[in-house]
Amino acid sequence: MAGTAQSRPPWTFLTNHAHVLLCLADAPEARLREVAARIGITERAVQRIVSELVQSGCLTRTRSGRRNRYQIHREKRLGLPVGRERSVGDLMAMALTDSSA
Repeated sequence: MAGTAQSRPPWTFLTNHAHVLLCLADAPEARLREVAARIGITERAVQRIVSELVQSGCLTRTRSGRRNRYQIHREKRLGLPVGRERSVGDLMAMALTDSSA
């Protein structure tokens, strides 16, 4: 599957919030339009998600010239019903680990 809207499965294991975090971890200065295209959601949805992540303390947005730079706060706890002690960094490590090693 190439990740387009047509080939996208009806559900995924990770939320769009997690996908946005993963994209910004990979490219902290990415434009939200690029993040939206990569995930397969609208730019407006990415803007809303980024605002929610900033409000929750998982993400900081800093202006760098005409662009934004995003910093993920890996120490922030996820607050899940199961695995409440897990952090954003734990999610990043799990999702970004090279499984071919």
